[in-house]
Amino acid sequence: MDWRDIPSLSALRAFEAAARLGSLSEAARALNVTHAAIAAHVRALEADFGQPLLQRAGRGMVPTCAGAELARDLGTGFAEIAAGVRALRAGREDRPVTLTTTPSFAESWLMPRLAAFWAEHPDVPLTILTNQDLVDLRREGIDLAIRHGRGPWPGMDSQVLTRATMVAVAQPGRFPQSKGGPEAKDAWGRLSEFPWLLDVSHSEFNKRLFRVGVDPTKLRATELLSNALILPACRAGGGISAQPLALVERDVAEGRLEVLAQEKDSEMAYHLLHLPGILKPRVKVFVTWLQRDLKKRPQAELC
Repeated sequence: MDWRDIPSLSALRAFEAAARLGSLSEAARALNVTHAAIAAHVRALEADFGQPLLQRAGRGMVPTCAGAELARDLGTGFAEIAAGVRALRAGREDRPVTLTTTPSFAESWLMPRLAAFWAEHPDVPLTILTNQDLVDLRREGIDLAIRHGRGPWPGMDSQVLTRATMVAVAQPGRFPQSKGGPEAKDAWGRLSEFPWLLDVSHSEFNKRLFRVGVDPTKLRATELLSNALILPACRAGGGISAQPLALVERDVAEGRLEVLAQEKDSEMAYHLLHLPGILKPRVKVFVTWLQRDLKKRPQAELC
């Protein structure tokens, strides 16, 4: 399509409204512009086509034969445009809620909770996108993100879902604990003599190990490419792993892992993020459900 062959869309819209309503003034009110603007648009079209399109009839206006033909075609075209816009808007309302988070958080924290959400809201489809990288929610058309960090998150509305206190975990009974348990002063230091499992894709946790007195470069460690490999190996007794408590709380509660050391006063957390503004109805349903679910959980999980 060569847009140079088509007059101004604003002028065409003004003429169609005037022809349909039979009045320049009514068209001006319908389009929220001035009477003079409608008249100028009509005159511009008549000059472009080289013939009159509207003529006076009493106190109103009626289209000429050529004008009536143009008005009919414009009405059909604008109706199709309006239908397409309505369909697109309806489709966006009906589309699944999209949420992006890391693979580990999705597998260990989020997915076990979603059966309850789907049972309560079977009419709200949910798409989970797993990715370690940050994404542009606006550009990618994503509704929600769950990310690990301290915050704040510029340009985002956020809330803390769960604290990301770092713990050292291992197969129960595989490695001896220090006297005083996970919160003892020497709990982390004593673990350096044992084999570790390190996730090379998560450099943040290696930095946090330095802060609790463990030098990851001096550990007898097996390096793996993702937490999806680390956790099964840890459960099987392959070594000690540093994990956010939120990701292993179920393993600890059900006896698959035990906590050997625990970080104190951590500022790290998992945050639920979304663009500022009013949430779409389905997104609000999910966020409200998640907030309510968090309130039901034991306070210990939020420590």
